[in-house]
Amino acid sequence: SKQNKGGLGFTDVFCHLNISESSIVSNKTSEITSSFPLYLLEDGLNITRRVNFEPNIYKKLQDITSNHKNGVPNEIQVFDYIYGILHCPLYRSTYSDLLAIDFPRIPWPTNPDEFWNISLKGEMLRKLHILDTELLDTKYNQFLGNGNNCVEKVFFENEKVWINKTQFFKNVKEVSWSFCIGGYQPAQKWLKDRKGEKLSNDDIIHYQKIVEVLSKTQEIMNTIQMKL
Repeated sequence: SKQNKGGLGFTDVFCHLNISESSIVSNKTSEITSSFPLYLLEDGLNITRRVNFEPNIYKKLQDITSNHKNGVPNEIQVFDYIYGILHCPLYRSTYSDLLAIDFPRIPWPTNPDEFWNISLKGEMLRKLHILDTELLDTKYNQFLGNGNNCVEKVFFENEKVWINKTQFFKNVKEVSWSFCIGGYQPAQKWLKDRKGEKLSNDDIIHYQKIVEVLSKTQEIMNTIQMKL
């Protein structure tokens, strides 16, 4: 969203594969989400797909980040660099005032190594956020207890997320429970939106993925380093 009233605890950027609703990263009607597609389709004799980067800027970035080890970055690797930058704690804290009032500006990498390192971290975040199962391991957040799987009173206590008096998800980290994306706390909102409903096996697995994604997101963010 162009404006961000959430503060540093909020992540007002997110990637998605499919069409999103208007407030995917904000719960305020004044902060409508804007989506920037990586590709555009152009009509002509044949429908063609082109990368949605300004050509001269894209070429300049490729020129300053190419090296013998990694070659020339493609559009996905550039996207991942952007995504990594937007999740860098130093970047977010340094430019917090500007990020609160306008779209972010992406800095040029200081050298190829910095670009490729941040791009790798951005790739991991991108795959997590589209629920790529390659990076997910849900066995630690097991769903335990006897009951009917009905979401009644949701609360967090001692690394357990309870959905009723007898059933809970175990080994849920505090960061997962409180982590914000835009104006939402996904680990809390997803369950509260299902109050009065019974969780299916697919629902349970999906929630385990949510918890794992939020935990790993914070871990990866803490490793992103850049020079300003």
